[in-house]
Amino acid sequence: MYEPNVVGDWQEYDEHAGLRVRVHRLEAAEPPRGRDDAAEGLTYFRVRVTVENRGARHLGIHLEDGQIDVRIGPDGESAFIDWRNSQFIEGFDVYPLRRATALLYAAGPEESLSQVDVQVQLRVDEEWADRRLWAGGIGLQEGAVGTGVVREGLACQVSNFLRDQAEEGTA
Repeated sequence: MYEPNVVGDWQEYDEHAGLRVRVHRLEAAEPPRGRDDAAEGLTYFRVRVTVENRGARHLGIHLEDGQIDVRIGPDGESAFIDWRNSQFIEGFDVYPLRRATALLYAAGPEESLSQVDVQVQLRVDEEWADRRLWAGGIGLQEGAVGTGVVREGLACQVSNFLRDQAEEGTA
C-alpha cells in the first residue's frame, strides 16, 4: 500500500539516481508582495519544496505551477494558490551536491489548515517523474492555554518531530 510522506521527509526517485525531494517548512506566513484579493477571509501559509541532487551528473529540473497541488481539510479541498507571490523552479540545472528550492504561498479557511496534503510531480530532463505526496498540518499552537486537552494526530506529531530535528541540524 502506498503511504504518503510526512512533511519534512526526503523522497528519493529510483528512476533518477541521486535525486531526492522534500516538502518542508509548512508554516503560517503572509506573502511578501501583499495578499491576493481572491484570498480575502482566508489564512495564508507557505511551504517549501527542495530538490537535491546527490548523483554524479547534473539534472534539469522543472517545478512550475500546476506541478504542485495543495489540498486542505478532511475533505481534501483545493487550497487557494497565490501564483504571484510563489517562486518556482523553472528549467534549472541542479548540479551534484546542490539544491534548488521552490516557495509556494497558499491560503485556506483556518479551520482546515490542521490537515494539509501537498502533491509534487517533478519534470526531470523533460521526463515526468512519479507523483509524490506529503501530509502535515499547521496552526498547532505552542504553549496553548486552555482548559481542554490539546490532542494531535500521529501525522502532526511525527511532522513536528521531524521539523524540529531538521532545524536543529541546519544551524
